[in-house]
Amino acid sequence: MVWQPDQEQLRQLVGYLRDSLSGHDQNAQKYATMMLSQAKSSPDITNYLTYILCSLPPSLGLGPETIHLVRSAAAMTLKNTVKSRYRNIPPPNQEYIRASVIQCLDDSNSQIRGFAGNVITEIVKQGGILGWPEIFPELLSLAGNDKGSVSSYAQEGAMGALAKICEDSKKSLDREYHGQRPLDVIIPKLLEITASPLPKVRALALESINVFLPQRPQALLLLIDPLLARLFQLAHDPSDDVRRYVCRSFVQLVDVRPDKIIPHMEGLVNYMVSQQRNIDDPELALDAAEFWLSIGEHKSLCASLGPYLDKIIPTLLESMVFGEEDIMRLEGEAEDANEEDKAENLKPQFAKSRTARVAPNGHSTISGLNGNSGFAEEESELSDGEIEEYEDEHVGGNPEDEWNLRKCSAAALDVLASYFHQPVFDITLPYLKENLNHHDWPNREAAVLAIGAVADGCLDVVSPHLPELVPYMITLLQDPESVVRQITCWALGRYSKWAANLKDPVAKERYFEPMMDGILMRMLDRKKAVQEAAASAFSNLEETAKNNLEPYCKPIIYQFVRCFDVYKDRNMFLLYGCVQTLAEHVGPKLKNPELIDLLMPALIQRWSKISDDSRELFSLLECLSYVATALGDFFSPYAGPIFTRCIKIVHQKLEEYILAANNEALDMPQTDILVTSLDLLSAIIQALPKEKSGELVSNSQPRMFDLLRFCLEDPANDVRQSAYALLGDCAIHIFPHLQPVLPVLMPILIQQLDIDAMPDEEADAAFSVINNACWSCGEIALQEREGMAPYVEKLYERLYSIIRNPEIPSSVNENAAIALGRLGLYCSQGLALHLADFAKRFLQIIEPVDNTDEKGQAFLGLNRTIVNNPQAMEDCLLEYFQATAAFPRNKFREKELYDSFKQ
Repeated sequence: MVWQPDQEQLRQLVGYLRDSLSGHDQNAQKYATMMLSQAKSSPDITNYLTYILCSLPPSLGLGPETIHLVRSAAAMTLKNTVKSRYRNIPPPNQEYIRASVIQCLDDSNSQIRGFAGNVITEIVKQGGILGWPEIFPELLSLAGNDKGSVSSYAQEGAMGALAKICEDSKKSLDREYHGQRPLDVIIPKLLEITASPLPKVRALALESINVFLPQRPQALLLLIDPLLARLFQLAHDPSDDVRRYVCRSFVQLVDVRPDKIIPHMEGLVNYMVSQQRNIDDPELALDAAEFWLSIGEHKSLCASLGPYLDKIIPTLLESMVFGEEDIMRLEGEAEDANEEDKAENLKPQFAKSRTARVAPNGHSTISGLNGNSGFAEEESELSDGEIEEYEDEHVGGNPEDEWNLRKCSAAALDVLASYFHQPVFDITLPYLKENLNHHDWPNREAAVLAIGAVADGCLDVVSPHLPELVPYMITLLQDPESVVRQITCWALGRYSKWAANLKDPVAKERYFEPMMDGILMRMLDRKKAVQEAAASAFSNLEETAKNNLEPYCKPIIYQFVRCFDVYKDRNMFLLYGCVQTLAEHVGPKLKNPELIDLLMPALIQRWSKISDDSRELFSLLECLSYVATALGDFFSPYAGPIFTRCIKIVHQKLEEYILAANNEALDMPQTDILVTSLDLLSAIIQALPKEKSGELVSNSQPRMFDLLRFCLEDPANDVRQSAYALLGDCAIHIFPHLQPVLPVLMPILIQQLDIDAMPDEEADAAFSVINNACWSCGEIALQEREGMAPYVEKLYERLYSIIRNPEIPSSVNENAAIALGRLGLYCSQGLALHLADFAKRFLQIIEPVDNTDEKGQAFLGLNRTIVNNPQAMEDCLLEYFQATAAFPRNKFREKELYDSFKQ
């Protein structure tokens, strides 16, 4: 007997669903939300929601719009209920849901079909592939119209549901169940469905195939040739959507089967050029442009584009001009330097360790394209195949922050210029001559973008033209259109390497100084986007000019201080980056009272203004770390309050973590502020004289080493990485203060060195922690001397397990070997028992290491250990003599080290 609802309960639930989405009566909405929450405890709630979604009768007297609203609310509530407790739903109710939502795929409303597909996808995800195995042949049969009488609605609804399942469970579908993989059936059928007479079904079927291409399932690799044949058939499909997925398929095949691409390169070039020039569908044009980027990342394929550059490059240049909608939007923008930033336009920042500051560059090969700052994006935390749901925070962002055809084309031009060099510039040059002085600003802007795009790949070719191009671009910094000023900042930043390395003082005065001054002036532009571009460009200039900026520190810092007075939140992050990059590269030059009196009041004013919860704080903390390192003892007047606040922040974040760990309702705190606070503590301890930094540590409340103990055991890798860096710095600079707590900290350090306890999925981050732990162990051994004797055996076990493992990164092996050698300086007798086991591997690792004091100390420790057990070296005398011979005599700074090689 088919389940039927109680009509009164149905009427009530429909009313609650209607009112829950009503924005007119907040009281009714609040009451409805409360009643829906209570209704979830009913054992039949999923049946009622399913009935409303799939079978809501017109007898309830609702209008069409209200019916759609109620059905939509029921669908979303049903999906969330399935997601949260599907396995607790009684089996008969599960069966009712499954049977009903299949029928709903034939609904005349596309949104309702989509909602039904979402529910089906969630059931498969929560119940597993074997929880509803018959859904796959049923959806395939409906989408393919196997019976010949399936409605177009049902075909589209079924294919939409199947596409969602493929995206959401792509890895699960390639696993074996009872001797068969679902993809062995799904892939051939999807290929067949791409011939459907319905364009939406064809597009979704091809989209689903594309989902699986990156993971290279055997079922798909066996059908590559039929897939290629179908793609060539679909290449001229009347549907833009279908052609969009054709382009995406070819982009994927560049990675999966490049050998299948080369024979068809001429036809593919012509096809992608024609699709990229489709002005009516920017998304299709973007997918076509991605092809050049994908080819460019494969050097073996890139050469095959050579004969077609005269077609490709002009197409890319055309695509770099703003479209009409963008032009209208940009021309309507007013000056905004005095406007506060909206919260949704502030991109999240993520702390990076000072010892590992490499960030992904996103999709574009050109960093900071258009002057945007190129914030590093956080890695996705979605599980296998999980679809990221659209969130409101995406609304209201800057369109220029999005990846688009214009940026993709510029990035492709950059890639091709880096491979072909002269030929790319020869094709680009006429375009530049025609458009750099164009009376229409979009053409001027695109020409400057092209100049910047070829900077890396064609610098040698462009250099003869730069004495003419650079002064002209500097004049464009005064262009009446802010977008031209913005892109010019970015382009000049790309050529700052050329200007900064000019040797002739006259040439430097003519080109480098005006470039630097011009970018600095734009940092105070009346448009925030230009400020952002200028700050990013100046940061690039600092990276390339390095200590060549020393004579210009005063005007640079003066301008930075003016920026501190006017910048809003978003650009303030970039300004901190400019300050810290300057401090990093000019270093001691900042130890000038006049410069300090300019810079530090501005930084301290920001320090005093922002709260401990501000997202700006960690950028300021990171900046202050570099400034402290550069100023050394000159940082002392500011160190006390900053050190105290860092201690307070560390304590606060640790308490927040403990609270969250014991209360599931609380979110775990972000680690960024904690990491940068630890880094700043390290920087201050390194910068100040030992007596001053030691006094700060002694007076800290809570005690710094009590907090450090918890940080060394924090579950977050980045926290432990910074904590072990701080531990090593304390060993070097304030060891008398560290020594009393070593009995508490050493067991924690020893445990951290256990590579067998390291999670495989966190290998890269965990190795960074172990690397710092090895380094800090060596620094402690150097100071504690014979006091390390109680830990020698356990430390040896851990360090030996690291150096004997060939899969450990070389930097970790080197730090482990140096720590082991330093341990032998004063505990050689304990290590001598194991010398025969570790000596050969130690020598293999240590020989190629740069000849530093650390290497010399490690060798001295080895030699002292050999004295206690010389016969253990019988099997590795050759390696020992080779390593000894490779060690330059001028590196024997201590007579004892030199003498130790004679024994």
